[in-house]
Amino acid sequence: MDRFQEMQAFVRIAERGSFSLAADDLGIPRPTVTNLIKRLEKRLGARLLERTTRQVRLTHDGEAYYTRCVRLLADLEEADGAFRNATPKGLLSVNMQGTLARHFVMPLLPEFLARYPELRLHVSEADRLVDLVREGVDCVLRAGVLRDSSLIGRQIALMEQVTVASAGYLATHGEPGSMADLEQHYAVDYISSATGKAMPMEFEVGGSTTELFMRSVMSVTGTELYTGAAVAGAGLIQVPRYRIVDELADGRLQVVLLDFPPPPMPVSVLYSHSRQLSPRVRLFTQWLTELFSDVPFQVKERGRGLVE
Repeated sequence: MDRFQEMQAFVRIAERGSFSLAADDLGIPRPTVTNLIKRLEKRLGARLLERTTRQVRLTHDGEAYYTRCVRLLADLEEADGAFRNATPKGLLSVNMQGTLARHFVMPLLPEFLARYPELRLHVSEADRLVDLVREGVDCVLRAGVLRDSSLIGRQIALMEQVTVASAGYLATHGEPGSMADLEQHYAVDYISSATGKAMPMEFEVGGSTTELFMRSVMSVTGTELYTGAAVAGAGLIQVPRYRIVDELADGRLQVVLLDFPPPPMPVSVLYSHSRQLSPRVRLFTQWLTELFSDVPFQVKERGRGLVE
């Protein structure tokens, strides 16, 4: 057992808030993790962790030591990998927005794992904001404008968005031909997981983005429900085109207001500062960048996107 293992165990406990979860992540027995921390605290002559029956928290000394450990471990892992050209190994935990994952990423994940056979991949799905450190997630794939400045974000694609409605809705209410016509129409409200409020419709008008809150008789909190509500005739929605390829092909949904499209939706990989130099995260981010460079329904110009 060396100092590297002690620091590694300490950082994982600090991030997970649990000896057991840290042990699971590191693939070593819990008693080993406990002994590593005892050795570390004894060697430093300082108490780094406050332990209770419900949680583990950093002491003031622990917070200062954690910051230094994260930097040292990242530098060591990066230097070690650079000189040895080592194959990355261990657990990579990734959280992805569901529709992006199902459409583009999951079908090709076996290819990524074939490249790096010593990696183990844990994939979870969520639209909400994820606490990467506390939940033990290495990186996330998200669609929308990035608002969390505590994370490092790398934009890897811009997806075309469209405004659509069902044929039945348009037969009843008519097809809008201008922004003014929207006063006579209804939208399906999409409730933001971040704010708990309905999100505005967005339209590119004269080179800038116009936000509009429309009349609504239905609100939803999920992407599948959002599309389903539009197919049922509840009102207009705005979605990336890739999500509704089948509905457009069979006529269940029709694109409207082509002259006033929604702004394109950015797709980004986000990770914490403590994961910035991790070879596993770096390689996965590079692979996602390559993957999304070839996906359909992208736009060329850079622009703003709808928050997911």
